[in-house]
Amino acid sequence: MMPNHKDEIEKLSTAMKEAKSKRAYERYQAIYLHLQGYTKGEIATIIGRSKKTIYNYIHAYAQRGLDGLEMKYSPSAPRRLTPEQEKELALIIEHQLPVDVGFEAKYNWTLAIIAELIQQKWGPTYTLRGTSDILHRLGLSYTKPTYTLANADEEKQKEFVEITFPEVKKKLVDGNIAHVLFQDESMIRDYQAIQKTWFVKGKQRIIPTFGKHQGLKLIGTLNYETGEVFCIEEERYDAETFLRFLQLVLERYPTGKIVMILDNARIHHAKLIQPFLKEHEDRLELVFLPPYSPQLNLIEGLWKWLKSDVIYNVFYSSVQEIRKNVQAFIQRINQKPEQTIDRLCVQL
Repeated sequence: MMPNHKDEIEKLSTAMKEAKSKRAYERYQAIYLHLQGYTKGEIATIIGRSKKTIYNYIHAYAQRGLDGLEMKYSPSAPRRLTPEQEKELALIIEHQLPVDVGFEAKYNWTLAIIAELIQQKWGPTYTLRGTSDILHRLGLSYTKPTYTLANADEEKQKEFVEITFPEVKKKLVDGNIAHVLFQDESMIRDYQAIQKTWFVKGKQRIIPTFGKHQGLKLIGTLNYETGEVFCIEEERYDAETFLRFLQLVLERYPTGKIVMILDNARIHHAKLIQPFLKEHEDRLELVFLPPYSPQLNLIEGLWKWLKSDVIYNVFYSSVQEIRKNVQAFIQRINQKPEQTIDRLCVQL
């Protein structure tokens, strides 16, 4: 095992942030957790790999450090595309759709379409496996897209990531503030979505439902430094609810300055809470995210985690059942806040 030095952990944290593929991130994360004291079995559970794979990552790191974790590809077959052509291919896939380069009514990149593009544009013929190898070598992967809000201001988002939040972290390190909390609300319904799961081949898991739409209204915070999650249930989302929640947060953290990072929901700017913020300005400061930027609110990852573990592919016949399992989830992750930090808080 490599020495558990702070600089080694910081290097791995940086490598995770700069990883160009999910597979590379996974390797760095495995060693990051290893140096934090997690067992191979715990790491395997967290990242979804076998213990043998985790052992191989650790062995490679022990032998060659970060270099031992770099993605390797077989050099047995000579490359038939020049480096310039490969770079152009990657740019086409990243910035254009098949329809943009001559494939009529085709809007999604598949291996077959990419292989045809290579043949048409540069000549070489590739099998689907060979095409896949090229794409992996170029740092591309077959992933599910995500939506983004068209009204988002990229410059303001960049300012938050590169200026605003680093300043907040510096104040935290210097001791000028004591707590950095990401805050948000989320509605947890009795059934959120049907997601893929392992089941008997040729059959589908059947999820019974009464066709009702029940759920919990949650409001919570994620502590950026400690990984602690504070979450309560409310009957509605309004200014009075948010004011009551701010009071509970101050009780939860009775000492030290709190910086709360949150979105621009109307209740967060309500006139009702302004006297309270003025009265407690030495204890509580609200820092608002750029408009339409949910991806910058780290607690959004918590809601996705909760829904994945508790809600997906399950039907709840009563709100009480949902409440029980949501509370159990919060209690469980608060028992190992290091996992929450590694999963949610290393992204900024």
